[in-house]
Order: sequence, then structure tokens, then C-alpha cells
Amino acid sequence: MTTGLLALPTAVADPGPGARDGSRVEASAIRLRADPRSPVSAADVPVTDGTSGPRGTSPYSMLGMTWRGTDPTTLRFRTHGRDGWSAWRTAEVLEDGPTPGTEGSPKRATQPVWVGPSNGVQLDVRGSGHRDLRLVLIDPGVLPSDDDVQVTAPAAAAQRPALRTSASKPRKRPKASPEPRLLTRPQWGANERLRNGRPTYNAGLRQVHVHHTASGNDYTRAQVPAILRGMYRYHTKSLGWFDLGYNFVVDRFGRTWVGRSGGTTRLVRGAHTLGFNHSSVGIAVLGNFERTRPSRRAVTAVVRLASWKLDRHRRDATGRVVVRSEGSDRYRSGKRVRLNVVDGHRDTNQTACPGELLYERLPGIRRRAQWRIDHYGRG
Repeated sequence: MTTGLLALPTAVADPGPGARDGSRVEASAIRLRADPRSPVSAADVPVTDGTSGPRGTSPYSMLGMTWRGTDPTTLRFRTHGRDGWSAWRTAEVLEDGPTPGTEGSPKRATQPVWVGPSNGVQLDVRGSGHRDLRLVLIDPGVLPSDDDVQVTAPAAAAQRPALRTSASKPRKRPKASPEPRLLTRPQWGANERLRNGRPTYNAGLRQVHVHHTASGNDYTRAQVPAILRGMYRYHTKSLGWFDLGYNFVVDRFGRTWVGRSGGTTRLVRGAHTLGFNHSSVGIAVLGNFERTRPSRRAVTAVVRLASWKLDRHRRDATGRVVVRSEGSDRYRSGKRVRLNVVDGHRDTNQTACPGELLYERLPGIRRRAQWRIDHYGRG
């Protein structure tokens, strides 16, 4: 059994405040480097065996770990911020991913965790069988548009019908479940230079997979674009994926964000549900819902998004479908599995995702999405 230690010379008991450009940071601290033409900075640091102490860093807000081989038995971390050192937290292993061999070399990793403004870190990693263990720290930076997006009307307001007067003409009912309001990649500041290759497309849509990001629940409206930039950088540069893994991301304020590039109305293949990306769309709700309930606005956003995508491809939200696995840790490659059209990540992989309290909302999400499909009619 081993304990991870950062491969740096000197422990820092209480690192002082740092600056984005690296000033006022101890010489032994982990220094993040800026991505070209981007507000994002990151550090990718090797971890070796031994006894670790706390380390100072230049400012960061997101943390993850990657490795090869078997998973460590313990993956814990704590961070230093304005209020001192946090409690120890367990990092959740990432079970999202592309079809093997399609996007980068295989790595194991934790979910990227949003820890808020921090300038120190300590790890506790134990076990054997893993190799090339690395700590990833990301500072997504701040863009002026982050605050502009904060006041953007949520999808619910965007779809609210206008008041009718005696002189107004009756509004025609759409022939299909309407497209929800989508916030674009430029709105969250995607640096398209980070993408590795081009999008690929599925031949049809059979399922919607619901996820959570396990990244924290106390973010603000203005922090959401930064969280997406950090996830995008982690998925592309640290894991080698083509793009952000999820097709769409929903935040706790009920806003729906475009995740993976390639066209919102097209069947872009994601990297969200290992073995089942070839016939599905992945929707991730930003947060961890093992012990926290998803907001009503977030659930409604998932309903609207699922009904829109399924109605366009003649799928019933309350139905079940037989899908062939391309290989996951739950179903071997080639196995045919009968699943709900709208399911949770845990139905296809060995994971707690999308969290117990979001997973228990799926029956209601299916019913509400089907009501929208039936209400608006098939075009």
C-alpha cells in the first residue's frame, strides 16, 4: 500500500495568496501555465510514492487525477483556499468515456472536481497496480461574458407564451416538441483549438442517457461557464478525448448548455456512456446528486431537452429499447440489452452516476417528456 506525494521539493504548510501570472507563489509551488489564446491555465504534475505534505500552488479552481492500470484503493484530496484547508474529500472515479480506440489512448481518471478558488493541495492516494499517476489542476480564468450569461433568461422564460388579446391571432401549436433555449459554446468560452479531430455522427437515436458531473453543487451562475471550460480542458488535454464528453449540460438554474461540438440538431457521438455512445445523446446535470436533490429547474430542463431530441427521431420517452453494447464494465461487447429509452448512466456502467436523488427522478422525467411529445404531436 502506498501514499501519493507530489514530486516537488518542499512542503508548504499555509501557502499565501497567489496571482494568475505566478507572482507571489513559493518557488517550490505548483505553477499553472496558460493555454495559448485562452483564459485557461493548467498544471499536470507527476505523483510519486511516499509521505506527502501540503503543497502551495498558483491559483486554480478545478482538480482531477489520471493514471494507467488498476484503480487506486484510496483517492482523497484536500485543498487550501480563503478559509484555510478543507476537509479531506474522496474523488469519484470517472466512468464516462468514448468507445475504446476512438478518442485517445485509454486512461483512468477521476471526475474533475470544482473546488472554487484555491492555492494549495494535498493528496492521499493508496493502492497498487496503478502507474503514471498525475495530478491535474485547472484555472478556467474569467471572461467578461461569464457575467453576461448570468442574466440570460432560462429556458422556462424563453418558452412562456405571450399574453393574448382579443385582437391577437391564436398561436399555432408546434408540430413537434419545441427546441429548448440552448446556450452556445462561444457563450461558455470554448477554445476550439483544444479539439482533437472532427465530430463523428450516429446513424440513429435510441436513447437519452442522464448523468451528473459529480463536480460540486454550490457554484454560482457566473461560475458555470468557467466550470465548462475546465471540464472541456480536462477531457481534451488530460484525457485525450476529441471534445467535451457530454452532448449537453444542464445547470442548477435550469439553463441548458451545448457541450460537444458538431451541431445541436445532428446526432453527434459523445464520450459519455462507455459502450453505448453509438445510438444515444448524453445529458449531464452539473452537480453531485448522491445526497443533494436536483433543482426543479434542472429537472424541467432535462425533460424539455429529452422530449425535443426524442420527438425528432420518433422515440417514446416512456418506452424501452434493445441496444447492442460496444463494451462496458457492465455489459460485454456484442451483448444485446433491453433498457429504458431515457435511462441513467448506472444502467449501462458500474457507477453511481447520475446520483441516487437524480436517478429516482427518472420515472417522472420520462412521463413528463412523453406528455410533451404527445401534447405537441408528431410532425
